[in-house]
Amino acid sequence: MKFIDYVKIEVKAGDGGRGCVSFRREKFIPKGGPNGGDGGRGGHIIIRTDPQLYTLLDHVYRKTYGAERGQHGMGKNMHGRDGKDLLISVPVGTVVKNSETGEVLADLDTPFAEILIAKGGRGGLGNAHFATSTRQAPRFAQPGEPGEEIKVVLELKLLADVGLIGLPNAGKSTLIAAISSARPKIAAYPFTTLKPNLGVVKTGNFQSFVVADIPGLIEGAHRGVGLGFQFLRHVERTKLLVHLVDVSEMTPGDPVDNLLKVNRELGLYSRELLERPLTVAATKTDVASEERIRRLREYCKMKDIPYFEISAMTARGVTELVSHLALEVRKLREQEEK
Repeated sequence: MKFIDYVKIEVKAGDGGRGCVSFRREKFIPKGGPNGGDGGRGGHIIIRTDPQLYTLLDHVYRKTYGAERGQHGMGKNMHGRDGKDLLISVPVGTVVKNSETGEVLADLDTPFAEILIAKGGRGGLGNAHFATSTRQAPRFAQPGEPGEEIKVVLELKLLADVGLIGLPNAGKSTLIAAISSARPKIAAYPFTTLKPNLGVVKTGNFQSFVVADIPGLIEGAHRGVGLGFQFLRHVERTKLLVHLVDVSEMTPGDPVDNLLKVNRELGLYSRELLERPLTVAATKTDVASEERIRRLREYCKMKDIPYFEISAMTARGVTELVSHLALEVRKLREQEEK
């Protein structure tokens, strides 16, 4: 299934039905009064999360949504039927923004959360409402009000406990495949991962947590370079970040410099990301020199950053890393519940 996490749509709530101009016409009531009914309300448009959805793909092919208009009022004081509300389903984690102002209208981060995004127009009053002692035969009624219309951006941010970050080919896809049932594409070229992958990691005592394998980034990602915002948007949702640093001999650049490059991009995008709990994992240690590993290890020790040395191919250090993440996630969840 194609992963879509950003779409623009236009929605139009239903117009209200117009009021009716009508008079009683019974045979034995020669001076029947007004009996025009009211128009019905136009249908609202509601955006609601559906836990069975994982992408915004449906909204790529349908850009406009319109709710049903209200029925017009009728004689004999019969009111028009209200228009049916239109429900737009989106995945959990969808942010709804006004596309013209950029204002965040709703952050729908729980199952079945919803927002009334456009109100249906009020139905017009029939002429029965306007009869008075001095105006006994009003020959007018109100038109229905137009429904609200708005252009919105739907932006999906994945919900995960742990986000795997790092430069392209740092080993994120290999690690998530090793610790969960996720099967991301893995290859020896940059940007193998073109979309985020989610995996559920099960630990002892029926505990589990969700890991997101986020696409790699390069310098300038905060401006949209490379996979840019496609990477950074999803990092915002995670509770804990695991920075994977490739220490193998084949990787250019110093491991510490590569670590700082990614941190710099996080900070330029959002200072809040630098405040997230961080764990560093040196990857591909089975094909790395001790000197490259030592430099990264000493830097993390100096900065008091939890540090692990792993090789997803040989399983070295993976169990220890998963145990550490499970403990940290549990602590963070307990803090949120307080």
